[in-house]
Amino acid sequence: MKENNRKTQYISGMRAGIPVILGFIPVGIAYAIMARQAGFTILQTCAMSLTVFAGASQMMAVGMYVQGASIITMILATFILNLRHLIMSVCVVNRMRKDTTRIKLLAAFGVTDESFAIFTTEKEGKCSAAYFLGLIMVTYTSWNAGTLIGAIASDFLPVIITASLGIALYAMFIGILVPNLTKNWRLGLLVVLTAVCNSILTQFIQSSWALIVSTLLCAFIGVFFVDLEPDKKEEPTDGQH
Repeated sequence: MKENNRKTQYISGMRAGIPVILGFIPVGIAYAIMARQAGFTILQTCAMSLTVFAGASQMMAVGMYVQGASIITMILATFILNLRHLIMSVCVVNRMRKDTTRIKLLAAFGVTDESFAIFTTEKEGKCSAAYFLGLIMVTYTSWNAGTLIGAIASDFLPVIITASLGIALYAMFIGILVPNLTKNWRLGLLVVLTAVCNSILTQFIQSSWALIVSTLLCAFIGVFFVDLEPDKKEEPTDGQH
């Protein structure tokens, strides 16, 4: 019975990840084309997606490679850009209290902005490791599928198509987040605050640092301001109906 429940949760997670495919495959293609144009082989392009699995960081690393940055510099910059994943991973594994450390570590590898948004705004009853593993199976597979397609097709896709593919990820992320924000006005306000903070900071510091600072600052504010759990009605006590 327990095994069937995990299977059901896993399939439910896969279904929740289907909208992500529409964003991950086009952006994976865009990343792969950038990497191939920078001189990466098909194997190197696909290996980065398999081991890193972070679209913004991969694109940044490719751009730094083109500019002649050292490997250490690229690794450090990627680490800084992905600092937000520390907070997101903690939030995700905190919802998997009944699961083992091994499962939590595996789940943490698959944390992205999109899987985090879907999982942390889902009902508490669905927040299991099986659900999240099903979710990231779809996101991980679609990202790597997009990378492979882009790596192979990079020689004949027009430049204008390549440039337009990068918009798909943002459109998809908005589509995932907005329906859940309507159920939690505090979370919606925090998202707006983060966007405003990031926009202001980009006027004074580099965009990568602005993203990190605004995310960490507003996440800290959110700890005291946002309740991710859905509002629960008080259950009647004995003798009350």
